Amino acid sequence: MRPPTPPQSAQGRPASPAARRSHALVVFGITGRMGQSLIRAMAEGSVFQLHGAIASPESPRLGQECAAEGRPTGVMIGADAATALKGAAVAVDFSLGSAVGAHAEACAQADVPLLVGTTGFDAAARTQLARAAERIAILVAPNTSVGVAVLRGLVAQAAQALGEGYDVEISEAHHRSKRDAPSGTALSLGEAVAAARGRALPDIAVYERHGVTAPRGEGSIGFSVIRAGDIVGEHTVMFAGGGERLEITHRASDRMTFARGALRAAAWLLDRPPGLYGMQDVLKT
Repeated sequence: MRPPTPPQSAQGRPASPAARRSHALVVFGITGRMGQSLIRAMAEGSVFQLHGAIASPESPRLGQECAAEGRPTGVMIGADAATALKGAAVAVDFSLGSAVGAHAEACAQADVPLLVGTTGFDAAARTQLARAAERIAILVAPNTSVGVAVLRGLVAQAAQALGEGYDVEISEAHHRSKRDAPSGTALSLGEAVAAARGRALPDIAVYERHGVTAPRGEGSIGFSVIRAGDIVGEHTVMFAGGGERLEITHRASDRMTFARGALRAAAWLLDRPPGLYGMQDVLKT
């Protein structure tokens, strides 16, 4: 008889010993769209098992069992991060930007690596993330879709090849309830363009146009935003030159693509050394 076939990774290679075990996962923002999607993604067959479910202290679901689409998990929803993180292998944050810094500090105290999928956090939170990354691995992903990670690389390549002779416009569309604008993904794409041109995005970004405006500034990057209905997420980067236009677009039709990408990135974080990482790092291995 042939020996049993070892577990396979998503790329068809034999899974690592770590991937054969079930790892304890803590989710910040468990009651939101992404928190619920993560539960469904884990039920598809994941290396993770829900260990902690964190909601805001004001959530009406505190003390209830965490479930998605009728699937019970046996985990109660709470607001105490320190308690939830005990015994956890990794944490994922899809809460609010205002809570990111505190969550990073809690993870650093518990020595639990963290994936930050939340957007809209401020400079103070970025400082807290950088400080926490001195103790644990932190992956900051404004968008956990693998396709968007590929898009970012293509955009950087196009920006470098085309040069500043091509005007750049970045448009994004999301559901009516999204709070931050432009989206974190759109800003990340703008940063990729700016970096490829040796510029800093704050120096060349244009977020508003109304009334009588001056001619477009050379090398500027324009942003436009749509908030409507239940749009999951759409991003287009346009390079417009004399006589031609190149557009690179990513459209998400199901939030599950973000959940699956988040679990893939969380698995990548296991046993990583302290530091700040991004989805591009996940794609390299």
